[in-house]
Amino acid sequence: MEAVPDDLLSPRPRRSLLGCVGAAVALPLVAPFFAGNAAVPRRFPFTLTEPEWRRRLTPAQFRILRERGTEYPGTSALLREHRRGTFVCAGDGHPLFSSATKFESGTGWPSFWRPLRGAVGTTRDRSLGQIRTEVHCANCGGHLGHVFDDGPRPTGQRYCMNGTALAFRLL
Repeated sequence: MEAVPDDLLSPRPRRSLLGCVGAAVALPLVAPFFAGNAAVPRRFPFTLTEPEWRRRLTPAQFRILRERGTEYPGTSALLREHRRGTFVCAGDGHPLFSSATKFESGTGWPSFWRPLRGAVGTTRDRSLGQIRTEVHCANCGGHLGHVFDDGPRPTGQRYCMNGTALAFRLL
C-alpha cells in the first residue's frame, strides 16, 4: 500500500476542499437572489426588432424600456406633471395610468396608486440581491419600473415609474 503524501493531509488542502464543498452546497441556495432578470421570451401584441426599437426610441428610452434600466431620481419632467390626462408608454403609446391616480411619493420618480385596467403586467425581478415586482407595458413588454406595497389608499400600492418610459397626453 502506498503512503499518502504529508502535504495532502495538511490543514491547508483540507480547508480548500471544505470551502469548495461549502460553496457547491450554498451556491444553488443563494444564486436566485443575485440572478438578473432572466428574460423569458414572451409575445406581446406590439413587437419590433431590436434595430426597429433603436430607431423608434431615444438612447435613454431604449436603455430603460428595452434593457430594464433606471433613470436618476428627480430628473423626469413628468415628475412635476399635474394636468388632467393619461400617462402612456413612450414605446408604443399604450395608455397606462390616469393622472387622477398620480401622487407625490417623494421618491424622485412619477408614482401612481393604480394602473388602468389591463395596461401593465408584472414579473418577478431578482436583481440587486432582492426580490421586487417589475412592471412592464402589457402591449409591448417595455420595462416601466417597479410596484411596491407602501403606497396610499385605496390600493396601498406605489407604481414607481421611470418618467423616460412614459409620455403624457392631455385630456
